Amino acid sequence: MQPRAKVLAYITNKNRLLVFSHPDFPEAGIQVPAGTQEPGETLEAAVMREACEETGLVGLKLIRYLGDRTYDMSPWGGYSLQQRHFFHLKIDGNIPNRWRHYETSGSQRDPILFELFWAKLPDRVPHLVAGQGEMLPTLLSNIAGDTILDCRF
Repeated sequence: MQPRAKVLAYITNKNRLLVFSHPDFPEAGIQVPAGTQEPGETLEAAVMREACEETGLVGLKLIRYLGDRTYDMSPWGGYSLQQRHFFHLKIDGNIPNRWRHYETSGSQRDPILFELFWAKLPDRVPHLVAGQGEMLPTLLSNIAGDTILDCRF
């Protein structure tokens, strides 16, 4: 079976990582913006599209590709194999600590309410569901020299 291509966005602002919950579906756990690569779409375009759709943020910058992992989603009832591509995105400026956004992907389904909030890096990130936190060590090692991660926690 061919894995389905997925993109995951680790969005940072200062020393924080953007995560979200689903108020209407708390069993979905804490997540990062993510989604499916569409036919003919580059991975970079897919992660930017998904990040904007799920957060409502404008002005996101693609910083780097962090790597990929194959993940089995069958324990959660999803399409069984995903080829996940992880990206670091960044947004500058003063972004609210918490906000709600309705994700409307243009599909026929009803909008999905997201409760977005910032988790302090490196040690205040909550458990991310279904292996979404797998590349956090890579993110941290890539930004360790940046001023957002220094001794002023």
